[in-house]
Amino acid sequence: MPLLDRLKHFHTEMTAWRRDIHAHPETAFEETRTAEVVAKRLASFGIEVHRGLAKTGVVGALRAGSGTRAIGLRADLDALHIHEQNTFAHRSHNEGRMHACGHDGHTTMLLGAARYLAETKRFDGTVYFIFQPAEENEGGGRAMVQEGLFERFPVEGVYGMHNWPGMPVGKFGVMPGPMMASFDIFEIVVTGRGAHGAMPHEGIDPVVAASALVQALQTIPSRTVNPIEPAVVTVTQFHAGDAWNVIPEQAVLRGTTRAFRSEVQDQIEAGIRRVCAGIDATHGTRCSVRYERRYPPTVNHPRETAIAAAALAKIVGRENVLTDLQPTMGSEDFAFMLQARPGCYVWIGNGPGAGGCMLHNPRYDFNDEILPIGASYWATLVEQVLAPI
Repeated sequence: MPLLDRLKHFHTEMTAWRRDIHAHPETAFEETRTAEVVAKRLASFGIEVHRGLAKTGVVGALRAGSGTRAIGLRADLDALHIHEQNTFAHRSHNEGRMHACGHDGHTTMLLGAARYLAETKRFDGTVYFIFQPAEENEGGGRAMVQEGLFERFPVEGVYGMHNWPGMPVGKFGVMPGPMMASFDIFEIVVTGRGAHGAMPHEGIDPVVAASALVQALQTIPSRTVNPIEPAVVTVTQFHAGDAWNVIPEQAVLRGTTRAFRSEVQDQIEAGIRRVCAGIDATHGTRCSVRYERRYPPTVNHPRETAIAAAALAKIVGRENVLTDLQPTMGSEDFAFMLQARPGCYVWIGNGPGAGGCMLHNPRYDFNDEILPIGASYWATLVEQVLAPI
């Protein structure tokens, strides 16, 4: 595998950086220590540092030559609210928080590429190293874009990368079009009329109505959406009552929906409201619906995908660049950056997912073997896109 030699030389240092970040996880918009670590390292490489976007975001700017072209590379900083169950030395020191999605590795790979590019400067133009907070659930990518990321740091293309457990080390996945789905949430409050549990005829039971609603919601992806269009409607919470012998006044359902096109999101939202109206007509309840569109689908642009694939092929060989993968129903707020600028999002093989080493698992750990592979991709991408004329 033709990795960049200089990156291989500081693999041990990158591993130490990654494990330090893993041991000190911070969640959405609270990544103060992580941001400080990133800013200090960028500054030590001689890279211009900007802070404050989306509260804890960091952007490094590196210029070489006289070119006016610019490229953006993005990594995520935040961890998850998970109690880590690993026992190794670099396990989380922050109770209830854990880097269970590999953002510690993403940050480290981009730092490694930044160090290499600052040393070599074999490109002509500007590289912006974008370290984004709050990818998990809170939309830090959206916040950075709304606060003027690309007005302050204009780029012709923006690129992201995520580790992928189950994909062998030395392989990448990339394709044009959807890579990841939208992330929407819903809350349905079903209001009935409370009564004695022994006298149900005197009330309107929201538990029965909500139970029917859980089942009825599954007709949306199966009977409302075109069968060739991927769609998911999942109820993840059901809350009602607190006594053995009382029919409660309310039941609350919460969940998530996923799709790859905004038109399907429209169908799902309309379908949820329609089904709730039907439940009300059947059971005599009153349903209120809160539906929020959190993240749009992550959709790669064809030109930038071809550019990324060429850089990947140079690192791992064309046969190790997988382009026939199925997109995932997971979501990613890099989607907001792809809506604002053309770009591409790739998956890097993290090795086997056996033994619980899957994303969002309390026994997950990023595979340090791939640190120089990912950093080599970032550096090669820059050197190809901003090649001196």
